[in-house]
Amino acid sequence: MIQLADARKIIAAAQKKAEEIGQPMNVAVVDEGGNLLAFERMANAWLGSIDIAIKKAWTSRAFDIETQELAKHSQSGDQFFGIHVSNDCKVMIFAGGVPLKKDGKVVGAIGVSGGDGKQDQAVATAGAAAL
Repeated sequence: MIQLADARKIIAAAQKKAEEIGQPMNVAVVDEGGNLLAFERMANAWLGSIDIAIKKAWTSRAFDIETQELAKHSQSGDQFFGIHVSNDCKVMIFAGGVPLKKDGKVVGAIGVSGGDGKQDQAVATAGAAAL
């Protein structure tokens, strides 16, 4: 089970990476049930990315997959095409959502939004590594 202290540590690591690359980010952490546990918006991070970060975290936990991987299988003609409109359009298929694992078990997820896909993924990966 992921605790609030864990979420704060994850967010701090993600923000450190965001500062290193010079891109303000919105960072969300959800628990094992996909419920929002913690969220922080860095100064000057895009307002439109708040909802996206939260939904990336939820998506990553709901399907136990990195959102960038889900995106690869969501293209026209592929097995998950159209998944982004499921769950009342809550599914995000942009890079930046990463499952959080303890002892090989998914215990939550991090979602990051505010840069391009590579930046979001790098920041989310850095945050997930802090767990």
